[in-house]
Amino acid sequence: MKKVTLSVFGLLLLSSGISFGQKAFSNCSAAFLNNKMVVDEYSTKGKSTIGANATGTLTVCTTELSPSSAKAVEKIVFKIAIRDKDTKTLLMFSDEAFNQVNIQQVLKKCEKGDHIVLMTTDNQYALPHNEILVM
Repeated sequence: MKKVTLSVFGLLLLSSGISFGQKAFSNCSAAFLNNKMVVDEYSTKGKSTIGANATGTLTVCTTELSPSSAKAVEKIVFKIAIRDKDTKTLLMFSDEAFNQVNIQQVLKKCEKGDHIVLMTTDNQYALPHNEILVM
């Protein structure tokens, strides 16, 4: 009985140590188009918009924030869905996970008023401005 109790205790201790390795949503990230942050203000009031004719490369990166600027540090993996403006239905853009994507490929599947929804694949990254309105 003593060996079983110690084994169970050891497994619980080991598994709890593994979960403490990364704190959920501890790294700030943001969407960038051509290395420029998409959200107009990294705060609860920030709005993310993109023109229907935008061109360039869309990335999601960890972000170094200062009072005067936001700098993309490291690209992270993300997925894309499109929220239909009329039905609010989410449709996966692709089963693929991206480090970067040509924004024109995404916009081909969008209409004005739709939202591009970005999803991280790792819970260590916070992405608070993950919905981008297509204007």
